[in-house]
Amino acid sequence: MTRRVSIFLVALAVLTIFEWINLGFNLADGHETSFYVVHGVLIAVNIILGLALGAVGVRGWMKGRA
Repeated sequence: MTRRVSIFLVALAVLTIFEWINLGFNLADGHETSFYVVHGVLIAVNIILGLALGAVGVRGWMKGRA
């Protein structure tokens, strides 16, 4: 993996994590419980995917450095 791809993956991970955490804080009150459960699951899954992307990007960066 090239460093350019590694940087892209890390940047995408940071953007994804920031975006979904921001969405979590901006959910308005007044919805049904199911709305919050579904969005909570979406937020959790996407943060986990962002962390995985970041881990792959950092590993690619370190492997490209050696």
